[in-house]
Order: sequence, then C-alpha cells, then structure tokens
Amino acid sequence: MTAQRRSSNHRRLRGLALPLVAALLAASCGGGDDDAAPDDQVADDDSDAADPDDQVADDAADPDDQVADDDSSGDPPADDSDGDSGTVEDDDESDGSPVVETIAPEVNTDPVFGGTLRYGLEADSNGINPAASSLAVSGLMMGNAVFDTLAALTPGGGWVPYLAESLTPSDDFRSWTVKLRPDITFHDGTPLNAEALVINFESQRAHPLVGLAVKPFFPEEGATTIVDDLTVTYNMLDPDAQWPSASLAGQLGMVASPTWLEAAAADGSLNQAPVGTGPFMFDSRSEDSVTRFVRNDTWWNGDVFLDAVEFFPVIDPNALVDLMFGGELDALHTTNQASILDLRDDESVQRVESDASEESFAMINSSVPPFDDIRARRALTLAAPVDLYNELIALGVNRPADQMFIPESPFYNPDVKQEHDDPDAAIALVAEYCAERGADENTVLGTPTCTDGKINMELQWSGPSVIQTRIADLLDEGWKVAFNVTFNELLQDEHIAQTAFGQFNVNTWRQFGNANPTGDNVWLMCRTIGGISLNWPRFCDEERDALILETMATPDDAGRAPLLQELVQKVHDDYLYILFNHTLWENAFVENVHGVCARTAPDGTLLECATNGRSWFSSVWMD
Repeated sequence: MTAQRRSSNHRRLRGLALPLVAALLAASCGGGDDDAAPDDQVADDDSDAADPDDQVADDAADPDDQVADDDSSGDPPADDSDGDSGTVEDDDESDGSPVVETIAPEVNTDPVFGGTLRYGLEADSNGINPAASSLAVSGLMMGNAVFDTLAALTPGGGWVPYLAESLTPSDDFRSWTVKLRPDITFHDGTPLNAEALVINFESQRAHPLVGLAVKPFFPEEGATTIVDDLTVTYNMLDPDAQWPSASLAGQLGMVASPTWLEAAAADGSLNQAPVGTGPFMFDSRSEDSVTRFVRNDTWWNGDVFLDAVEFFPVIDPNALVDLMFGGELDALHTTNQASILDLRDDESVQRVESDASEESFAMINSSVPPFDDIRARRALTLAAPVDLYNELIALGVNRPADQMFIPESPFYNPDVKQEHDDPDAAIALVAEYCAERGADENTVLGTPTCTDGKINMELQWSGPSVIQTRIADLLDEGWKVAFNVTFNELLQDEHIAQTAFGQFNVNTWRQFGNANPTGDNVWLMCRTIGGISLNWPRFCDEERDALILETMATPDDAGRAPLLQELVQKVHDDYLYILFNHTLWENAFVENVHGVCARTAPDGTLLECATNGRSWFSSVWMD
C-alpha cells in the first residue's frame, strides 16, 4: 500500500515521489539485508512545529520549532582566530567532530549609532507574549529584542543574573529568591517591581499551554512570596538547583509589563504588540510580513546602537539565503543544510554555528494503538531509513544522533546506540503485533490497527513545506515494508495543537535543546501529561521521574552526569523518539554587522552569542 493523505482543510498536493530514495533504499535495505546502523539523535522537530511556534519553556518544542537552549554544558573548542572580525571555518561536511563556530572578538571598540538590522526568520510566531504565546525560535528571537530575562546564559553553559540583581537559592534548592535591579521601568512607564514579577508568574501559570511548563512544578498556594518592593521568593514543589539557567534565561524568564499583560488578556490582538524592558520597543507588526522594533533610548543596561531591528519571516530557506546574498537582509538564521553550505562558501558572511542544541526526530504517541505497544514503536524505529535521511536530507552536514547529548557533553552516554535501518527485524515484530492486536482501533485514523499484515499509522508534520514533504516520502519508503502510512500536513498552529491534545500517531519534531538539561524535563515527566500535554508522547515512567527529580536537586555536573546517562538509556529503551541528527543552527550576518558576540551583563560578564538559532541585539551595530 502506498502512503495515503488524510482529508484536511489545510492539505496540499503531495510532492513528487523520490525515485532516487526508492532506488537507494532498495539497494541498502531491500532484499531483506540487515543494515543496522548506529547513531541517531533525539530532538525537537524537524519541521518547526514545536517550538510551537515555537515552544514554551524556551523551546516548547519546535515542531519544527520548539522550546530550548543549548543542549551541551561543555565548553566549546578554543577559538583559533587571530582576533580579527570573521568566522572560524569548518569543512563543509561533518566528520563527526563538534560543530562550533563563532564570530571572533572584534578589535574595533568605537561602535556607530544608527542603521536598521533586517533579520530573516524561518517562520513567524502566533504572538510575542511570553505569558500567552507558544514561542518557538522565531518568537523567542523577536522576544529578545523587546524583553529582558531574569538570568542570562554565558558561553560554556553557565548563567549570571541579568534583569535580576541576584538569584539566591535556599539550602535545599526548594526556594529561590529573586532580587530585581532598581529604577527600571517598562516601555509603557510601568515600574519593574516585585508585584510585576508575581503578575508575570501568575499569568504564565494560568495560561492553558504556557502554564503546562509552570503548574506542575509549583504548589497551588504559596508559590510566590513578596519580600519587599524588589524581591520575590519562588517556592517549588521539588528542589531545583538548576532553575535560573533552565527556566529564567528563556521564555519563562522574560518579564512583560503587567499593565500590558492585563490589557492583552482582554484583547488578544495586543499579543502582537509586546511591551517589555528590553533594548528595543515595539513599533509595528504585519504578521507573516515584517515586525519592527525601534531603539529604547533609556534602556537600563547601557547604549543601544541600532535605530531599529526588523524581522522578516521567510519560510522558503532558499529564498531566505537569496535575500541575504541580494542585499535585502543583513542577518538570518537557518537549519537548512544546503543554505548552510552556501553561506560557508561566501567568505564575507560572518557565521555563528553550533550543533550543541536541539535534536531532530520522529516522535511517537504512546497513548493510543498501535503505538501503545512497544513492539510497534520498536518496529517503526527499526524500519526507519536514518542513514538515507542523513545522506539525502541532512546532506552529510549534521552529525547523526542517538541521544539528546552530543559526544562532547559530560552527560553523553557512549553505550546508547539507536537501532535503525533493519527492515527484516521490523517486519517480524509487526507480524507478531498484527496477529495479536490487528483488530484494535487506531483512533487517530479511525481504522483497524492493521491491514494486510501491516500496521496502519498517520505521519503528521507542519507545512506547507517542500522539505518536510520530502522527509515524509523518504520515511515512507523505509517504513512501507511493514506500515501503511497516511500523510497529514497541517499548518503549524494546528500541528502543535493536535500534538498537545494527543491527536497524532507519529510526527516530525525538534526538541531537547535547553542549555541546561533540567529545562527539558517538561517533555518527559508524568506530571506534564493531561488533556493538553507537554510530554508529547504521553509516556509515564515513575522511575524515570525519580531520576529527573534527583538530577534537578544535584548542583554539580559531576553528580548529574551518571544520572543523566541513566536517563538517556531509559529514553532509548522506551522507543518514543526516532532520532535523526543533532540540529545544526546557523546565524549568519553580512560583513558590515558588528558586535553580535559582544553582549555583556551589567557586571561586564560576556554573554552567550547565540543559542538554538536565537541571537541578541543590544550590542549590535552597523557601518
């Protein structure tokens, strides 16, 4: 049976078949050969859908856009540059070594005021409200212009107080006291104070989606205590030694004007016109066209050099790069491998590049037949053509992944190797499953779980997307030996909603990119499963939760490493994610853009330049 497409209001004609893929699959795994290939990865979604617009909690899950910071807490390799402005270069294709490139420190210390930075984004966001919008990479990027976070990341995975003057834990890490910097006001003149923090917290907690990253970790009563006009204590259900870097450097740490939050709650259109304390103020927005922010001349953390930043969503990655090469964009971000190769070939382009971020994968819903049975999940994993995915889709640019950590991370488990490209083993498991449970109902499709000895399943992704359609065709070529695959391409918001409600069998996703692994707990814990879930696969394992809680309470990497390595093994053994590769994010800038990696905290500490496709703008200037 060939892949079918579900009826949908948002359906598109299916893309052309991939004859080359079919031929290669016949050669590599046809004929019943056992082609067990190692190394696959786990990640957000390859389609930009889960950063649900990107994601909540810093990457809610990029469905192809989803919530998170850098996945590795290890330090990057030493910079080989001589101090001149430019990029430290790598070879075009991955050789298995870490992919970390950054813009070298600049000698010029005399920045110029003025200019508008035109930034190309891979998609738009459904809003720019950290308390109400499902922010993925594009939404978080725009949020970086208008909002400040309570904490900020430093190179190598550390953190420092930012909008907060201090962040102090209790002895047992069950409470954290946040003291704000004095004399800061929001763009609308509202003062930044303890009451504003509590209103932000309660607004996030009350939201049906954003609240899923907050409610499960705080008591219903007494979650916050106002100590004085600038100080709030946050009281948690469990000890969390990693809270500032895991939560306060992303969406949950962005602080919005309480006056604006109240108005936006009454008028949802105001979610498109954010008000924060950041280096730029909202000016105008035309969704799916351009969003403009202008300089905040009274920013609390020093001079802002650019007159304005404009964001342009361009969903076609080829067009995005062409706009930069044609002089119509000054900066962009992308995960598209062909685009990355083109940008590497142009020596005038400055690049910040890293694969210590999210992972790209296919994600399986374990709550309904057929994939409530581990045999079906394992069979799908075994039949997945991961090697061809990395050759034909990733073009050999991305490093294959078999877990959520890159090999250089202290949390990497070298014993975990994902199975894939083994169709014979998949066929045997499916035959066993269909013999026992073939008459069960697949409630997503409304059909029996098996037809003609194969498992019936839906593959869902976010579109319209030519690349995602190619990925679906490629996966189907591998899976069709044992699965009847129905395609379902949805607009991003609907894709995320159906994922959150558990209305899917399998989808493509991008996730697990938090700079601190604790920030990814929302995707894994039993307490984040409900009518709406952030534990997208809806898989509950109390032993896994116990490991996660122990990891949260452990302050040092040496103590966390064995716990996280055990967690990686558990995630592997449950067959919920079919990992493809470590997502490679590139932030690129034309040669007259400066200061990208010069952002500092008030005490002068150098801050992270870019993470998971997001960069910042307070230190940027143009000549």
